[in-house]
Amino acid sequence: MGSIGATLADMRNNPRNVRFGDAVKLAEAHFGAPRRSGSHHVFRTPWPGDPRVNLQAAADGKAKAYQVRQLLAAIDRLEMTRARENEREGERRDSETTGKRAKIRPRG
Repeated sequence: MGSIGATLADMRNNPRNVRFGDAVKLAEAHFGAPRRSGSHHVFRTPWPGDPRVNLQAAADGKAKAYQVRQLLAAIDRLEMTRARENEREGERRDSETTGKRAKIRPRG
């Protein structure tokens, strides 16, 4: 396996031809160590529900394509969540450095 970015790009190009070990390493890099239940590797996500991250090796040693697609969807969601958090943190820092308070709009 090459770098995480190269492996991720390869998975996006062809989710049907992904070695199980590569999928597990990529999931561990994003979600931490899995909980193992038999042949299933279940990864904890910071959100409830879908997309879940559950990997299981197929008979040929490859990851199942639908599970690779679920892993990619979960990584996309995680990256989008982190980007939003970073944006909010930047806005907070900007308002602190300029001395201006953020406007609070009444709900209605």
